[in-house]
Amino acid sequence: MVFLIAIPLSLGIAAASGAPLLAGLIAAVVGGVVAGALSGAPLQVSGPAAGLTVIVAGTIAEFGFAGTAAIVTVAGLLQIVLGITRLGRAALALSPTVVHGMLAGIGLVIALSQVHVALGGAPQSSAWANLRDLPGQVADHHSVSVLLGALTIGLLLVWSRLVKTTLLPATLVAVVVTTVLATVLGADVDRVNLPANPLSALALPRWPDSPPWEVLPAVVTIALVASVESLLSAVAVDRMHHGPRANLDRELIAQGAANAVSGTLGGLPVTGVIVRSSANVAAGARTRASTILHGVWIAGFVLAGSVLLEMIPMAALAAVLVVVGLRLVSLAQIRTYARHRELPIYVVTAVGVAATDLLIGVGLGMATAALFMLWRLARCDIHVTEPEPGAWHVSITGTLAFVACGRLTRRLAALPPGQRVEVELHLDYLDHGAYETIRDWQASYPRSGGSAQVSEVHGSWLHRADTDGLGTGKRTALCVTPPAPEGRGIPAPGTPRPPGSRRVRPG
Repeated sequence: MVFLIAIPLSLGIAAASGAPLLAGLIAAVVGGVVAGALSGAPLQVSGPAAGLTVIVAGTIAEFGFAGTAAIVTVAGLLQIVLGITRLGRAALALSPTVVHGMLAGIGLVIALSQVHVALGGAPQSSAWANLRDLPGQVADHHSVSVLLGALTIGLLLVWSRLVKTTLLPATLVAVVVTTVLATVLGADVDRVNLPANPLSALALPRWPDSPPWEVLPAVVTIALVASVESLLSAVAVDRMHHGPRANLDRELIAQGAANAVSGTLGGLPVTGVIVRSSANVAAGARTRASTILHGVWIAGFVLAGSVLLEMIPMAALAAVLVVVGLRLVSLAQIRTYARHRELPIYVVTAVGVAATDLLIGVGLGMATAALFMLWRLARCDIHVTEPEPGAWHVSITGTLAFVACGRLTRRLAALPPGQRVEVELHLDYLDHGAYETIRDWQASYPRSGGSAQVSEVHGSWLHRADTDGLGTGKRTALCVTPPAPEGRGIPAPGTPRPPGSRRVRPG
């Protein structure tokens, strides 16, 4: 099942990355065999991922494919070091909103570039250029390519709804049908082009002729993005089955070993991929044998069935990637982040990745997430009501820090003079500036002829501040002595101790 899905996806991802098509198949084989054998998440399938397409395309444009293969090898070694030092779980500290926003931005870039190929043209160098030139590409489209691409997309969208079986995956059906149609029509369209002897065509890595400070960011970017995507995928796969849970540090070592081997053989970067992994679990996988065998079968198919692969139209593969890219923009995730008020982080990251590049987009997303976190930490809600004439109720909820003192002072100053005012505090935190604001108002308001009462419903920040002497500059110890159990009174000071007893110092 996974083997049938992996073949067209691997070819399409290689084409979208600007890499030799064989590089995608090499990554699929290595991801299945090497990562599968060493994996800490046995049911997770590894291979070339759409999430790295933009990064790989930029790296190839800057360093060439041989240089990119060398960078992938070093990135794999870096992943092994991260796994050995048990930093696997640390990668999950990155906000999922930023990660999913990054994938959404990458999906938009993939879809905008591959729609040109589906129309019989060539993609441009940036998402903006692809969007700008799209109307002209539509006007100059190749009719047969459009037919094949539209048929592929249609089958991908409706097949799973029409046929309730996992034995015939939609990707395979769409590619086979369009390939047969193109062959019957004798269409003159671009097709998959593989070397006659795949083993002799392996592209060996070569270190780029660039300064280390230019190569190092590419190494770190591939290593970190591949690691985060693999670990998030492993966590997601854990939710799909009831078997052993993933060992994330071991999984990171396995992914690093696979990338080191893939780069050495001239393959694309390898990551854990959720689409193939979920198909693996849904098809009934129980052990790592399914992952390993899918890689073995891809290798056998490439060596013995390359003639069949070379019949596939590139427009069909491009259409597959258009759907894959658009599915990275998950409406369910958008609704979830909207409910949790994190949608701006998602949008900023996605637009940043699509409009600039991956590093800048992720940086913008992380900065936005940090600002939201600081805003929430310093945020409090102030509700003022008048339950009855002459009586006012003020409820303060959340974190009351100095940044909110101005707003709190204005709300309290707006209360009419000479009223009965009760202030209820439901606080997670109270700092010294906010404490003084409350106490100053409580001392000054009664001068207008009213009364001011402050009580804490949740927490004891105000009580502790009073006990610690924050208002007087003195600091006194707070000692709470629990009542003595019945029959075990505590002797009064100065009472002689019984013979043989010893003094126990409190605390």
